[in-house]
Amino acid sequence: MRTFLLWSAIASPATSAPPGTGHGGEASLVLPDLGAVTTVGGFSGRALLAVGLVVCVLGLGFGMVSFVQLRRLPVHTSMREISELIYSTCKAYLLQQGKFLLLLWGFIAAVIVVYYKVLVGFEWGRVAVVIAFSLIGMAGSYSVAWFGIRVNTFANSRTAFAALRGKPLPLHRIPLRSGMSIGMVLISVELFMMLVILLLLPADVAGACFIGFAIGESLGAAALRIAGGIFTKIADIGSDLMKIAFKIKEDDARNPGVIADCTGDNAGDSVGPSADGFETYGVTGVALVTFVLLGVSDPGVQAALLVWLFVLRAVMIVASGVSYLANDAWARHRWARAETMDFEAPLTTLVWLTSGVCIVAAYGTTYLVLGTGATGDLWWKLATIVAFGTLAGALIPELVKVFTSTSSRHVREVVKSSREGGPSLNILSGLVAGNFSAYWLGIAIVALMGGAALVAEQGLDEIMVAPAVFAFGLVAFGFLGMGPVTIAVDSYGPVTDNAQSVYELSMIEEIDGIDADLLALQGAEPQWGHAKQMLEENDGAGNTFKATAKPVLIGTAVVGATTMIFSIIMGLTQGLTTDVANLSLLHPPFLLGLVTGGAVIFWFTGASIQAVTTGAYRAVEFIRTSIRLDGQTKASEADSRRVVEICTQYAQQGMLTMFLGLFFATLAFAFVEPFFFIGYLVSIAIFGLYQAIFMANAGGAWDNAKKIVEIDLHAKGTALHDATIVGDTVGDPYKDTSSVALNPVIKFTTLFGLLAVDLAVSLSDDGHRGLVVALAAVFFVASAYFVHRSFYGMRIRTSLTDDEPAELGDALPDGPAEATDDARSLAEAAAER
Repeated sequence: MRTFLLWSAIASPATSAPPGTGHGGEASLVLPDLGAVTTVGGFSGRALLAVGLVVCVLGLGFGMVSFVQLRRLPVHTSMREISELIYSTCKAYLLQQGKFLLLLWGFIAAVIVVYYKVLVGFEWGRVAVVIAFSLIGMAGSYSVAWFGIRVNTFANSRTAFAALRGKPLPLHRIPLRSGMSIGMVLISVELFMMLVILLLLPADVAGACFIGFAIGESLGAAALRIAGGIFTKIADIGSDLMKIAFKIKEDDARNPGVIADCTGDNAGDSVGPSADGFETYGVTGVALVTFVLLGVSDPGVQAALLVWLFVLRAVMIVASGVSYLANDAWARHRWARAETMDFEAPLTTLVWLTSGVCIVAAYGTTYLVLGTGATGDLWWKLATIVAFGTLAGALIPELVKVFTSTSSRHVREVVKSSREGGPSLNILSGLVAGNFSAYWLGIAIVALMGGAALVAEQGLDEIMVAPAVFAFGLVAFGFLGMGPVTIAVDSYGPVTDNAQSVYELSMIEEIDGIDADLLALQGAEPQWGHAKQMLEENDGAGNTFKATAKPVLIGTAVVGATTMIFSIIMGLTQGLTTDVANLSLLHPPFLLGLVTGGAVIFWFTGASIQAVTTGAYRAVEFIRTSIRLDGQTKASEADSRRVVEICTQYAQQGMLTMFLGLFFATLAFAFVEPFFFIGYLVSIAIFGLYQAIFMANAGGAWDNAKKIVEIDLHAKGTALHDATIVGDTVGDPYKDTSSVALNPVIKFTTLFGLLAVDLAVSLSDDGHRGLVVALAAVFFVASAYFVHRSFYGMRIRTSLTDDEPAELGDALPDGPAEATDDARSLAEAAAER
């Protein structure tokens, strides 16, 4: 097998790789003539895609108008100063991450040059296109992440200030407007870039643009998601443990860890999801484009399907915007004069309304584009498959709420367990919630994918090979159809979390004459007690909906990975005509690959938690020695920035070690044997799916159990509260570090694997099998080294007899201190033996 795509077996001459390119995977794809598509009503395919560009511009306009409106909302100076301090620390973090991204990009660029120039023989111009678009993709992930923190840091102080009027509706509208601004900009930028590739660039370089773009945005998302997840949980745990150690309130201004915690809310819960969502949307599109050009032989059908996919994405942006405006009007009518509200209710309504509107839009758009010609009898089947995915975008959040909402029986079980069993039973009950959630969400995803596969069997095989695989990709496509709203409800969480912190850190209640000032500024007496109660309740809703977005993204990664894996299979089997038996358990390398993927997933989750553990240890160590409770009202800005530096240091160290471990593991396993690598990719997708769902929802249950104790039971400072804080610190890296990072890990490994396995096969076909085996061994040793370093290079560097661990234990309740003593005794006994 010489080429990766083997066009002669699966494509017509019209879509063959251009002369002289040899092979080169997706970089050799050539687009069909999109202008030849004629839709119902006689519209041109290219004309409809051009309208899509206009929709993207309008989406960007929507986001920017919301941005300006948020900035102009009233806010007290004390609160604005805190939000600007948070933003300044976020900027410092992002600048560091930008430099780091360029370093990581160097590894990817080197592989691109070696493969495309040395082995494939592309001219330098085409290689430069792949490299340039990898930078554009990475810059896109980075830019939307930056936009996200700027919007959120406007919204957090405005939300905190709005609470003082005592009306709950603004506390819902401001964070949601912020989230929709991010969602519309993110999706519009992504779609605009892809439409530019389709419409404005030559057809024979589109493949190079797409593959470079996808690799770049995948790299950006992986780095920002992993590092952001580590950063935010180091800060969160370091800040939370001080509440137990010194019996201080939530977000006490004297705690230098609180500003880092607020920065982390943005680094982990805004920067990470924004980059992740950008990459997910793009990579899923690239996967479907690849499938269409590989699995469909008729150029006319190829063109029609491509036009349909991207027109439908543009229509979904409009559907999301209309749904948001309609839901906002309903919320204003329903709660305009209310003194209290269920903050989860309008978010739930928005998700279901958007899902319904998107499903209707999908049927209408699909009929318009595919209702004639070879797809005339299949349009409703394709629309139904997309509808399965769009339904999943609403159904999965409902299932997640069963295990993470403050009204959930599972979460209340965690609280009940904590009352008598303390941290131990709290943790066990959270593990139960996570495990049960993995079962029910897994069954739901299987049912939706199974339904899509059944529909695909009703005639799609007439126009393509492996229609079930295309159906799985369309389910992921449907997941992302309501992308702006999914991003919006996810971004709602960091704003509500920060708003509560900004309120406390501003110390606005202590300002002389503040009641009179606020009466003049907002025309109403400040409602101090009610404001704090509403902020806490809204934070609980934010926690819930942050949790609902995680399984949607991980589910998309897994379902979308199926489509990308298909690309590799098509090349290895010459269009499913040879070596298909190697995709069974009877082929030992394939089975061994299935086993290996699970090992990597479990290492990664352990390594990411280790980075959090060590970083949190150092943060706690610094905070305990620098905090000043007597005679001080606020922590110094220098101390707060020092905690941010600690978080950044360990986030970057942990991320670099884990990324290089994954990078070399992908190369090593791709070089071992191609079908071994197929099994490996399938395995990391499946193990990653269940590990991510389990960890995300267990963490969500622990988080909102603490909220119930604080809001419903008013039990702050009690032993019950301490127990739920301990559970929450366990759940923090579960839900916001390890679980969310598995999404870009799966996609990066699969996408980079497309390149790596073709590289290995090319070398073998050139008679260098011995070199391939040797390189596999070298790459594995390199990967194993970084796996080793991810613990031994990140471990807490103190001995069991040093003072630091004992002091840390003394800073915690009796349970953890006694656990530390027991561990020391056991270790000493083992040493004596």
